[in-house]
Amino acid sequence: MSSFDKPPVANPTVKWRFPDMHPEGRKYVLIAGVLVFLALIFWDFWAWPLIGLTIWVAAFFRDPVRVTPVGEGLIIAPADGLITMIERVPVPRELAGENGLGDAPLIRVSIFMSVFDVHINRTPIAGTIRQVVYISGKFLNADLDKASEENERQHIVVEGRDGRRVGMTQIAGLVARRILGFVKPGDMVATGQRVGLIRFGSRVDVYLPDDIACQVALGQRSVAGETVLGRLGGVVPTGISQ
Repeated sequence: MSSFDKPPVANPTVKWRFPDMHPEGRKYVLIAGVLVFLALIFWDFWAWPLIGLTIWVAAFFRDPVRVTPVGEGLIIAPADGLITMIERVPVPRELAGENGLGDAPLIRVSIFMSVFDVHINRTPIAGTIRQVVYISGKFLNADLDKASEENERQHIVVEGRDGRRVGMTQIAGLVARRILGFVKPGDMVATGQRVGLIRFGSRVDVYLPDDIACQVALGQRSVAGETVLGRLGGVVPTGISQ
C-alpha cells in the first residue's frame, strides 16, 4: 500500500485559537481607531477610554469557531445568550399559514444577547431557507415580551429534509439598530451555519415544532451552534410545560 492509499490520520488534539472578527466589524474598529489617533494628538485625556472602546468593538464582532452536535432530530441554539422566556405562544402572523409554521401556538424559546455576547446568529437545523421576512419597527427593550411584535425584526423559516420547519426571529433592542441577514429564500444551509448578525445587543426567538421537546431551562446560557435547544422525542426538563 502506497502512502496515497493510507487513510488520513485525524489530529488527536485541538488547539485554542483567538476568535476571528466578522468583516462587518472592521469599519467600526477603523472608526474607533481613528478616534484614538485623534485623541492622542489633541485630547490625551480621552485616549485611554477610546482605546478601551476600540477593544470592546473588536470583541463585539468576534466570530469564534463552533462545533455543532451531530444527530437526528436536534434543534440547535441560534444565538449566544440567556434563556429568558420559554412559553407557548401564537405564531407571529408573518410566520403563520401553510407556507410557514402553521396556525397553532408553538413553544417559543427566547435568547437575550447582551452587548458582551457573540452576536453572530446561526441556523438551528440544516435544510432550505423557506422564508426571510424583514419588518421595520421600534427599539424597545428586547427583554420585553411585546418586543417580538413591535420591534425591528427579521423572521427566518428553515425546512429540514424531513419536512419539519423551524422558525427563528432576530429582534433588535434598545441599543441594537441594524439586523443583517446572510441568507435568502431557497438557500441551502447546514446546522449551525451563520445566517445573520444583530449589532449591539438584541434577542432571538426560536419556535419549536410540536414533536420537539425543549431541552433548556430558564436562566440557562446558550451557545450558538452548540447548545441543544430541542430534541425529537426527548424528555422535557422539570418545570417546563409543553
